[in-house]
Amino acid sequence: MALYESKVTSLPRLGKGKVRDIYAVGADKMLIVTSDRLSAFDVVLSDPIPDKGRVLNEMANFWFARLGHIVPNQLTGIDPESVVAADEKEQVRGRSVVVKKLKPLPIEAVVRGYIIGSGWKDYQKTGRVCGIELPKGLRQAQKLPQPIFTPATKAETGHDENISFDEVVKLIGKPMAEKVRDISIRLYKEASDFAATKGIIIADTKFEFGLNEKNEVVLIDEVLTADSSRFWPADSYQVGISPPSYDKQFVRDYLETLDWDKTPPAPKLPGEVIAKTSEKYREALHRLTGRTLS
Repeated sequence: MALYESKVTSLPRLGKGKVRDIYAVGADKMLIVTSDRLSAFDVVLSDPIPDKGRVLNEMANFWFARLGHIVPNQLTGIDPESVVAADEKEQVRGRSVVVKKLKPLPIEAVVRGYIIGSGWKDYQKTGRVCGIELPKGLRQAQKLPQPIFTPATKAETGHDENISFDEVVKLIGKPMAEKVRDISIRLYKEASDFAATKGIIIADTKFEFGLNEKNEVVLIDEVLTADSSRFWPADSYQVGISPPSYDKQFVRDYLETLDWDKTPPAPKLPGEVIAKTSEKYREALHRLTGRTLS
């Protein structure tokens, strides 16, 4: 059964994102439920993708455990089913976490190992990404000499905007900016080295961080999922083209064939596009972690 939106009434609801529903658990914790909603071109579609939320939750938990030695994370270890009413357990099973309530930093910490997406567009125009000068003559999807930290602002609605490191310094101060940059690059390097052993290239990814009561940096939100990262199958990767990816690529490609202006409401998806997208998410989980959804 796909879950388009959770309806937990035993807890106060704090908010609803494009994919996640958030509830208060006491004063210092939150329940985050990952739905099967999918957004494309910043529009939430009306068709859920079965198992997507469970895949994202499982994948994030895998990485939180694997990278916990680099930076502390938001997880509490509390069973989500223990904080909701008995008749609500099915809604949260396998797709939720109970996390610490932290003060989020106002930036998206993006790390790129390959030149693609908005980074490729910026490079074509200026030869730079987020103010970082890159070698001349790079081709689309080419591996960069070193991973680069290319932060963005967090937009409540619409597109996030790429910003320079100097702008991050203005927002959060130089020591915190340097710490976030260094942690982000270390997380990306370790994750991409591991993924490479599983035949997956992590082209780029986005991290989010919060501060605890001691002002320590904590990894929050989701981490290294197919929604927050670009995963490419290594066996079909080639420089010069945008490689196929383990995420909503099938949905994006389908929508690009339609006469749609990319504003709500989004068109309905055909059954085969929904099924193929669900399959891609599950395949990414299995390749990376060896796990399959029961």
